[in-house]
Amino acid sequence: MSLTSRISNYFSTGASGAILVDADRSTDFDDEGATGSSIVGGIADRGKSCSAFAMAETQDTETKRPPYIHSMLAGGIGGTTGDLLMHSLDTVKTRQQGDPHYPPKYTSMSSSYATIFRQEGIRRGLYGGVVPAFLGSFPGTIIFFGTYEYSKRNLIDAGVKPQLAYLMGGFLADFAASFVYVPSEVLKTRLQLQGRHNNPFFSSGYNYRSTLDALRTIVRVEGFSALFYGYKATIFRDLPFSALQFAFYEQGQTWAKESCGSRHIGLPLELLTGGAAGGLAGVITCPLDVVKTRIQTQVNTSDSSYAATARPVKRGQPAIPHQKRTISTSSPSTATPKAGQLNLDTSSVLTGLKLIYKTEGIAGWFRGVGPRFVWTSIQSGTMLVLYQALLRQLEEHPLVSGASEGNSII
Repeated sequence: MSLTSRISNYFSTGASGAILVDADRSTDFDDEGATGSSIVGGIADRGKSCSAFAMAETQDTETKRPPYIHSMLAGGIGGTTGDLLMHSLDTVKTRQQGDPHYPPKYTSMSSSYATIFRQEGIRRGLYGGVVPAFLGSFPGTIIFFGTYEYSKRNLIDAGVKPQLAYLMGGFLADFAASFVYVPSEVLKTRLQLQGRHNNPFFSSGYNYRSTLDALRTIVRVEGFSALFYGYKATIFRDLPFSALQFAFYEQGQTWAKESCGSRHIGLPLELLTGGAAGGLAGVITCPLDVVKTRIQTQVNTSDSSYAATARPVKRGQPAIPHQKRTISTSSPSTATPKAGQLNLDTSSVLTGLKLIYKTEGIAGWFRGVGPRFVWTSIQSGTMLVLYQALLRQLEEHPLVSGASEGNSII
């Protein structure tokens, strides 16, 4: 056997890692040129196979695209589960941000949890407003994942780079879902702030008997447009968040699959990619969260009722204003304003960002970044892990797989 054959054998059977020794020691030195070409060719082939692994995995993933109905159902169940899991934290933050009293009754996270649980319990206290939360979250996430998959696939098929397609898909998906989840969030946050009907422990200004009564009262008294209150501020924060979240998630999934050499990366990496995507997106969009909270919770000194509601004080002491606060209509803002902060006196997000930076610097933009990172990490990790798990279950279910095979044959 010639040296060329032996080297060729080595590269073709690299799994063994051993070079077979030929009994025939005769070597034709005229084959040295061919031998060198064979070595270079073998190394080049291995390099190409390694560099093409990620591309093959991406193409394999795109080839095995799940049906839209699978993505929508898995996303709806996963997203709703994540939202309901974090609902008690949402309630506490809503009480902190929407408390009309001065000084506020709810201060730190731990004491607020304990107070609401002790006085009002779980069902009407920490999980107040859970009905509209569920009714908005499930259809909202179904629309989100359906729009995301449709946008992403069509953009990639049109030649858009995958990273940009993920970013734009998340942006468009959240915009489509906002028409469902914003009205439900208005109902949810008011019922969270109110607690039980005729709540003896907390006066919020709202006193609805049920979710249906809240809907009817808001439309009758304030008009249908009140269901979309805070829509602009919500869009400014949530669209960039969703776009970044899914761009980071898809890229993290790609890296994890390359590392494992398989489409199934296991639960630890699923949690890591999902949680890291939400947490990182939450940190980056924290300035938008801060300015949204400050705009929605600022003291409205221009209101006609301001002078009448200001508390009388002794001579030489500043008046303590009654704070007129609006309520967040989205996932909980985690930047609770501190006493004495600058009243932004604007509804513009960009103007608010400039004012906060001018008076408080970069630190003002990232106030509350820790709780926001925790909230977005847990919610995102839960939603995306369940999303992937349900997709696999739908794919492997005998009825579903049998139907898919039948359709493919037809």
